[in-house]
Order: sequence, then C-alpha cells, then structure tokens
Amino acid sequence: MEGAESDREIQVRTITGESTTVSISSHSTIEDLKKLLLNQSFLPASNSPNFHLFFKGVKLRLQSLISTHCIEPGDFLVLVPFTRKEPSQTRKSEQSKTSLNTGLNNDSISKFADLAWSDMMQDLSYLRETSNGETATNDKVGSFSLGDRTETMAASFSTGDRKDTMDEISNFRSFGEKRGRGFDFDKGIGLPYDLILSLLQFSSEGVLDEHNCDVFVKVLESVNCLSDPRFGFCLLSRKAKFWAGDMGVGANNSSCLCPAWLKIIMKAFAFLNIFSAFLHFQQKSMTAAYLEEALNQLAKSGIKLGMKDIEHLSVLSPKGVRFSDNEMEKSSFGDTLVIINCSTERKDQVDNPKTARKRLYVPKIVSALKKRESSFKTILSEAVQCEKKTEMAEAFSLEDLILSVKDRSTAVSGNEAKRARRSGAASSSDSDHLKCHETSSLLPVEMVEHLRKGIGSTGQMVHVEDIGARKATYMEIPNQLSENLRSALKSMGIAKLYSHQAESIQASLAGKNVVVATMTSSGKSLCYNLPVLEVLSQNLLSCALYLFPTKALAQDQLRALLDMTKGIDASLNIGIYDGDTSQKERTWLRDNARLLITNPDMLHISILPHHERFRRILSNLRFVIIDEAHAYKGAFGCHTALIIRRLRRLCSHVYGSDPSFVFCTATSANPLEHCMELANLPTLELIQSDGSPSARKLFILWNPVVSPKTILKETQSSMDTSGSTNVNSNLRHSSPLFTVSCLFAEMVQHGLRCIAFCKSRKLCEIVLSYTREILQDTGPQLVDSICVYRAGYIAEDRRRIERDFFDGKLCGIAATNALELGIDVGHIDVTLHLGFPGSIASLWQQAGRAGRREKPSLAVYVAFGGPLDQYFMNHPKKLFGSPIECCHIDSQNQQVLEQHLVCAAHEHSLCLLYDEKYFGSGLSSAINSLKTTGYLSCDQSCDSSTKIWNYIGHEKFPSHSVSIRAIENERYEVIDQRSDELLEEIEESKAFFQVYEGAVYMRQGKTYLVKKLDLSSKTALCEEADLKYYTRTRDYTDVHVNGGTIAYPVKVATIQLPRTTAKANTCKVTTNWFGFYRIWRGSNQIFDTVELSLPSYSYNSQAVWIPVPQLIKAAVNKRNFDFRGGLHAASHALLNVVPLHIICNTSDLASECPNPHDSRYYPERILLYDQHPGGIGVSVQVQPLFTELLTAALELLTSCYCFGDAGCPNCVQSFACHEYNEVLHKDAAIMIIKGVLDAEKLYFGGSADSSRVEDHCQNV
Repeated sequence: MEGAESDREIQVRTITGESTTVSISSHSTIEDLKKLLLNQSFLPASNSPNFHLFFKGVKLRLQSLISTHCIEPGDFLVLVPFTRKEPSQTRKSEQSKTSLNTGLNNDSISKFADLAWSDMMQDLSYLRETSNGETATNDKVGSFSLGDRTETMAASFSTGDRKDTMDEISNFRSFGEKRGRGFDFDKGIGLPYDLILSLLQFSSEGVLDEHNCDVFVKVLESVNCLSDPRFGFCLLSRKAKFWAGDMGVGANNSSCLCPAWLKIIMKAFAFLNIFSAFLHFQQKSMTAAYLEEALNQLAKSGIKLGMKDIEHLSVLSPKGVRFSDNEMEKSSFGDTLVIINCSTERKDQVDNPKTARKRLYVPKIVSALKKRESSFKTILSEAVQCEKKTEMAEAFSLEDLILSVKDRSTAVSGNEAKRARRSGAASSSDSDHLKCHETSSLLPVEMVEHLRKGIGSTGQMVHVEDIGARKATYMEIPNQLSENLRSALKSMGIAKLYSHQAESIQASLAGKNVVVATMTSSGKSLCYNLPVLEVLSQNLLSCALYLFPTKALAQDQLRALLDMTKGIDASLNIGIYDGDTSQKERTWLRDNARLLITNPDMLHISILPHHERFRRILSNLRFVIIDEAHAYKGAFGCHTALIIRRLRRLCSHVYGSDPSFVFCTATSANPLEHCMELANLPTLELIQSDGSPSARKLFILWNPVVSPKTILKETQSSMDTSGSTNVNSNLRHSSPLFTVSCLFAEMVQHGLRCIAFCKSRKLCEIVLSYTREILQDTGPQLVDSICVYRAGYIAEDRRRIERDFFDGKLCGIAATNALELGIDVGHIDVTLHLGFPGSIASLWQQAGRAGRREKPSLAVYVAFGGPLDQYFMNHPKKLFGSPIECCHIDSQNQQVLEQHLVCAAHEHSLCLLYDEKYFGSGLSSAINSLKTTGYLSCDQSCDSSTKIWNYIGHEKFPSHSVSIRAIENERYEVIDQRSDELLEEIEESKAFFQVYEGAVYMRQGKTYLVKKLDLSSKTALCEEADLKYYTRTRDYTDVHVNGGTIAYPVKVATIQLPRTTAKANTCKVTTNWFGFYRIWRGSNQIFDTVELSLPSYSYNSQAVWIPVPQLIKAAVNKRNFDFRGGLHAASHALLNVVPLHIICNTSDLASECPNPHDSRYYPERILLYDQHPGGIGVSVQVQPLFTELLTAALELLTSCYCFGDAGCPNCVQSFACHEYNEVLHKDAAIMIIKGVLDAEKLYFGGSADSSRVEDHCQNV
C-alpha cells in the first residue's frame, strides 16, 4: 500500500505536441523515467533515444530522484531530443594532444548552454506573467538553438490558453530588450522565427485557425520596410538621400520611403517563409491550394495578399521561390520555397503518410528561414541599389523592380551561366557547337562529310567502312506460276525475280524442303509466298502454316499477303491465330482458314494439344513456312525444334500429311545444318547465292569517349578564347547517350529516315527525350516526328507506330531489338547503334534495315566506354572481318526432350518403333525416365520396341507447364492515375528496374513520376511530370548453389565417375534492389541516392561450378592482381569455349559477374549457370567436361596476344556480360585456371603436387 501511495502520474510532452502520462514511483530516478518512456514505446522517445528531460527550463540530472522535484498536478516535463556530433577522424591525433583543454572547454560549454536554456525559459515565463495569470491548457511549440553546442535541442513548452495571447506578440520589442537582443522588425535585423513558431498551434483542423491567423496578422503588420541587412535603415530612403547629395547617416535615416507595393512584397515573402515551416511541422506540402485557403483567411483579418503577390516572388527570386508540378520536391526543407501546383480536390493526396518527410529539428528550420529571408532581401537590395533613376524613390514601380532583377540575371558571367545550365538537357550552351541548325536535305554519303566537319570534328569518327554496292542478278518468272500470280506480281511492279527467288520457288514447287539464306531486305518473303499461293490457288483443299517468332512479324506478313492477293480469287481465308485473336475469330479460323499465321508458342500450347479441332488444316497441310529461322537458337530453338517434331509426327501418324518446309534466314553462319536440326529433315536444299541488289553502305565507328589529348586540346582552346573552362562540359561531350541523340536529331533534320537501336527500353526513352529537346531548339517542327518502338507497349500502340512509320508520318524511331527482325517499315536511310548489340549477327541484322530499294545507306555504331566497345573502336578490322556467329540448338537435350515427350504422349501415344525417327536415339532412355517419374505407362505384354506408351500424368494439358522461352505470366500494369490510362505492362522480372515509388518512368519521351507501387495488385500508379532527371536502380544478383558448401568431395572408390571435382547443382538466382540514383539528364551526374525496399526476384535453375583453393587466391593476391577480376575473366573464358564442345548457344549460359560497386563477399569459384528458369540441362552437360573445358580456356588465354588486363573479345570479354566486362584481369585468370587444373590432378592422384600448384601460380 505504501508503495502504491508513492506512485505518481507524470505527464511528458514533446516539441510537436505529442504527450504521454506515465506512472512511476517517487523514489525512482530520472534515468528510470527515461527507461520507462523507452519501454512503453513512446514514439518520440523511440525515434530519438538520445533525449533530455526538462522541468521549468531546468535539465534534470539522470541520478536525481523524482521526489526531489516539485512536480505539481498540471505540471509536465519536456522531452528534448539531441544529436551528438561525432568528432572528425582527422582530429583524433590533435584531440589526444589536447584532451585536458578539450575536456575543460566542453564542460564550460555545457554549463553555458544550461544557463542559456534556463535564461530562455525565464524569458518565456516573463511572457506567461503578462497574460493575466490564466492556467495553461493548450500546447504551443517553441525552439531554441544553442549555437555551436554539441547537442542540438528542441523544446516544447506551454504559453497558456489566453484571450490576450496577441498582447505577447505586441510585446516582442520589450521581450527583446529584456534579452538584450534588440528585436526590431523594421530595422532589418530579421524576424524572431523561434518565438513566432513557439506561438503557432499545430493542429490538423484547417490550414489557419483563428489563433494562428492572429499570429500571422501581428507578424505581418510588423513587416513594413526594405531595410539594410547590416545597419537597419530604409534602402529607398538612403537611395533618395544619395541622389539628393545627402550622404549623412543619422537619425533621419530611420524614415521609410518604401512604396505600398514593396511592403506587400515583403509581407508576402514573410508569410510564405513562415507558412512553409508551419506546414512542415504538420507534415504537409506547400501546395497552391493550401496557400489560397490561408490567404483567404488572412484577408478576413485585414491582410490583403493574393496568389499574384506570391507569383511576383517567384519572378523576383526564381531560385528562392518556385512553382512546380513535381511532387517529389516536397520532401526537402532547404533554400528554395517550392509550391506544388495542386487542385483543391487533391491537396490532401499530396501528403502521403507512408512517404511523409522526416521533420527537422526546430533550430535547423529557424536557420533555413533566416537564410531565405537574408537571400531574398539581398536580391531586392541589389536590385534597388542598381536602379539609376534620379526621380524620387516613390516613383520606383514593381515593374521597374522586376526588370531590374531580370537585367541582373542576364548579366551573369559566362562561367556562372554554364554552371546554372549544366544540369539542363541538350540545350545547354556547352553543347551548342554539337548542334546543327540547318534543315537542308542530305544524302547518306553527304552526311558523312557533314558529320566530319560538324559534331565529329574532334576525332570521334575513328573509322569509316565503305561497303560497296552489288548489282542484281535477275531470272525470268518460273513457268510454274499461274497467270493470276503473274498479274499480282505485275501489279506490284515486278517483271523479273532475283535469282535466289526464282531458284527457291522452283525447288518448293518441286516438293523440296528449302532454306533461303540471303541478306536482309533481299525479298525473301516472295520465296515462300509465291509457291504457297500457287499451290493453294490450284488445290482448294490445300493449307499452309506460317510460323513467325513475333506477333509484329505476323501482322507485317498479313498486310503483305492481303495486298498481294487482292486480284486472286481462290478463297484463301488468311488469318492470324495468336494470343491477341478473339475466341470468335479463333473458331472461324479453325473452320475456314487455309493460310494460318501463328507462332511456335501457339502451336505448342493451343494447336497441338487440341489438334482434333484443326483436323481440316493438318490433314491438308502442304507447306510449313518458318521465317527468321536464325531467331530459333539456344533454349528457344531447342524447344521449337521439338515442337516442330511433334507437328510432323501428328501430321504423319494421325492425319497422313507430309508438308514441305521453307526456311528463311538472314544472318547465320550455318543455315543448312541449323535448319536441318530445327525440323529434323532428311534433306534440305540451301539457296544462298543472293541475287538482290545492294546499294553502297557507309559504316561509321563513332567513339565519343574523348582521349586525354583531345580533352587537353579543347580545354586549352577554351581557355585561350574565354579565359576560363569547364571540364565537366568536355566530359559531357563524351556521353554516348547525348552523342547518339545529337546524331539522331541530325538525321531527322536533314531528311534521313532513321532507326536508333538501343539495348534497353530505358535507353530508348532517354534517347528520344534528349533528341526531342535538341529538335526543340534546332527544328521544332520535327519534334513529334520521332517516337519509341519497344516491347511493353500494348499491341494497338505498336501497330499504330509501325503503320505511321511505314506511311512516312514518322521520320525516326528509337527502338530495341524488337525492330531488328524483318518488319517492313518502309525505306530506312540510317541506322544508329548505341553500344554493341550482343553479337556480330545482330549488328548486321540491325544495319541491314537501312538501304532497301537500292538506295545508299549509313550506319553509325556509337561506342560506350566499356572494354568491348572500346576494343572494336581500336580494332575495326576485328569487327568487320569477324565471321557471323553460328546458330546452335540441341534437340537431344535430355531435360527438354522429356518435357516435350510428355506433351507428345498427351497428343498421341508414343511408340519407340515409329517415333525414334522424330525424337532421336535418346527416346528410349527418356521414355524409361518418364515411366519412373509416373508420366508414362504401357502394356507390358508387348515387345519393347512396339510398346505403346500412354500419358498418365496429373496435368490436364501438360504443354501449359512447359515455357518455351521463359515468357512470364505475372506482369505489372503501369497506369496514369490522372487519366486512368494503361501505359504499359511490364514483366515481373523487369518491373522493379523500371517502376518503384520515386522512379522516373519514361514513355514516348514523356516523364512520369511513380507515386505508388501496389505489390498486391501489381500496379504502378504514376503522374506525368516535367522532370530534369532520371532514375537508375541499385541492385545485385546472387547465385546460391544448393548443396554447394563442400569444397572438395570425399573420395569414393567408384568407377566411371568424371575425373573432375566440378559439381552440377540446382541453384537459385536472386536479384535484389536496395536503392536508386537520381541522375541529372544531360550531365548524367548522380545528385541523390535513395534507399529502396522491394521484394527480391528469384528463379530456380542449374549451375556447374568448381572451387578455387585458397592457395591460388593467396598467390594471385601476392602478385597484386585482382582476384575477383581473375575469377570473372576465367568464367568468361570458360563460357567462350563451351559452344565448341557442347551444342548450345552462348545465351543459354551465364557466368557470375562481379558488380564493380559491390564490396560484399564474392564466392571463390568458377561458375556457370543456365539463364532460363528451371534450367535446360546445359550445365549438367558441362559438368563431366569441366576439366577439358578449363584446359581449352587456358589455351585460349595463353594463345591470345592481346594487351591489357581487360583482354579482348577473343579471350575474356563476353558479349553477354551482365556487368559490361568490368572487373576483368586476364593474367589473374591464367593463374587461377592453371592452379585449378593442377589441383585437379593432385586430387585424382596425378603427377601434380602442392608445391607444383604454387609454382605454377608464381611462374605465370
């Protein structure tokens, strides 16, 4: 009972009005009270665990008992957070020498601060004493800065709920006199912001209640003069006396000559400045709607200020006051007053509690308020002093002041002007010499010389490859073609065919399987359209199936076929059957179509599983056309090969048809072998003698990475002409993004139709944005003649862009490789290539889009600064002399084979005797495996070769479980929340690279600010905003090997094990996003780093790896080589030799690539993994050959005589490196591979010993 009686209730309050009541024993200490506040999860205490407790202005000592303080009912303690400043590391030694003096100084500072605090609280008590002694009931906020003290303090106190509160404000001067500070608003010393804030009440009801409105009125009534910041006299009065010849500075100087409009300007700024802090404490943004509401309330109290006065402030001080549509700017409380343009209806939506700004300590706010006031007064003072009127100051008008300020801003020095515009876009003066303002038409050949004299005048054009023209070889139209088709050709302006077209048509009509391998734009579509139309027009039951790798190509071919068959009356019923086809159209096509256009995906997931519905088509199938055959390689090619086998098998076994195949490919080194493997055909006729004409093509290698000598030369030239220079502007000239944008603008200005190929969607958008800004200055009428074409856009938008480009409404497109394939978009004059696209074949495929219809063309390859691009810039012959890569597919991949055998058994029972010719020699073992796993069963009484294997799996349609190119079903929708328009659908794996809260999302050159990312509904809400920066994620990808913790397995006496310690394991590939950068457009400078919390994205795959012993790592480090770079280079070398030993594509595998900015632990291993979710078995095939592959990789490295740590594309550089071939070390890779090979020999009892392993490392 006694203990209970000694307990007491104590109220604790904070600066922002939060309060709590705790029950604690009177015999407890203040330290116990602090612990209790933390344990009770009082949020202000939890957020700032470093805090003091004050009572009546006195800081309470931690060890003092609560009973020793006379805390009466109604009294309260004040919780005051503080931040301890950590001493600088550079001063440690100095502090150690003067520790005694420092200790004394700190002690005296602490005592002085406590005395100062006590004095301030007494002053506040003085204010309370003048208020008729009424009892305090409402909280106010107050703050004080203790100068340079090591603790920054913020205090909360009560001034009471009084009717005469405003009397206190009128006593400001007497308060100032008591403090000895001499506050006088009219004397230019500045407003006492700390005291003003202490008198404002921060509630959530309304913008300005009656009390706060009265505070603002009293404050603004005291603002009456533009006075000298140092001496306090009226500047206009002083100016008038100066022109009158009176230079005295006496008492008469106190008279004020400020006109009424100037006083309004001063009041408007004082209000805006204080009101910004008022809103900041309430965690609200300063919107135009809030301002209008507050100004209306002030008007009722006699203060006539309007939004027009606020707008005048933004004109007089554009750096100090700014209107903005960018709601992200709300987060800062700095030198600039930012007013968000927001409607009254939406003002509350701007303040999102989830993303509310962190409130600053009051001393920092007061400091910012004072700094703003001083800056604004300085601008006005300088403008007034510079005004040279001789008449009375009263004649000085607002218009005169605005003109004076504008005149001063335009008189900024050249260097300052450059700095002010550095973060702007392509319109900066630094880059004016990169722009061409001419719009005369130029031919591609003329453009080369124009560029050499213009934006390429400082040596950026490192090489120009002149590829000569080729004349056409014609042949007569084959006699086998009917008069209808001849008429159709005549209507197209075709009187003769190219030789390869005629040869292909004759072979196809003779029933042969054909592959046509000629250059891009050589008219290959006629090679299959003419024989197909001929057969279908002669036999009204015959059907044809067209397969294209993309929907866009299907749409393009449909247009061409419809145009071509206008005069043919053969009831062809041509249509597209893909994911965009409605159910009604699908039904009609199944019943009526004779020429069905589709893709491998629909064939796999819809047509083959439901083949009974397509009985009419499959029974009469005469042709299967596979265009762009080079697209079917790697994992996608492997899946497609087995789908085609399933198709041929059904046609033969069920429907008694045997269609002929026609393949077309543009860029492949092994077209015959590739296509034979793709369809498992016994015979195939290759036609590769290209009879089409080819105009002259000029191929420029453009290196924007300026050499040090060039930078020095430009810098010296700039200093000679202007006396100053800006190194950043020189560096900016080297931006590949800016360079390709300038080139894009040049082409469009001079009448050249252009495609700018970029490696990513975001790069496309940035290039378009830059180019439009350049054209806004050099050719405004052309701004809307360019756009972006890429994946992600909805189908309607992509079809519209294709149509507009083909029709000539658009002059240029920034595109990903979505336009790399043969979509007909009309004649193209120029292709631009931002960075190496990933393969020689892709580069030529892209460049081949220009130069159709026998017109000369131009291609410009703009290099990035990475090792691969720079290698080609320095060795052009390696680029133009390198053979095009082969296309590889492995139709016998056991894992993929088993997946499709399950699908095939579901479609029609399997039999080893009849199906081995379709699925190969691996069929038997695959069937046994599927029997073991419960997918197949058979009648055991039959002979093994004649057994019928039936599908018994659980899935109703097993093909739905087999993804043939890792197409993701999960997608994020990007929605414009103002118009509710769907802008884009982004695959889940790519979504977090593009949309997250605070991200700048770009679409068709417009910038949007992502306001919200809803993970549950998978939607990103954004708003269009004029932003001068873009964002880039900070991320890393880890490969976690399951069961891969053992460095070397225990030896087991087992025969026929591969002689390698390399292991093949399942793995998990995980990408994590932990933040993003804000980057100025134009300068590409990072100006802000933001933390980010997003879920990771991962998929399961397969990996093959081998550990690197510590002995090797120590030897590499001893040579001062980069061990991470060595592992990276060794993995690349291994990756480069895999296709020489296993049938696969380089895109099927990836290596671990260290992020140059990631300092985390990097696994000490050489690892490759399947790049496709679930894996496709390539890693498993690599495992038994690992030692052999390491030996080949070592031979590759030691036989390559390139110089430098980064090597070259022939050895350690990879076209597909995720980190752009950074962090490579060739010599370290040689040491690592030699060491691993010797360790392998040692482990398996070979001739190597531990000393030899080390010797190998040391003798490299």
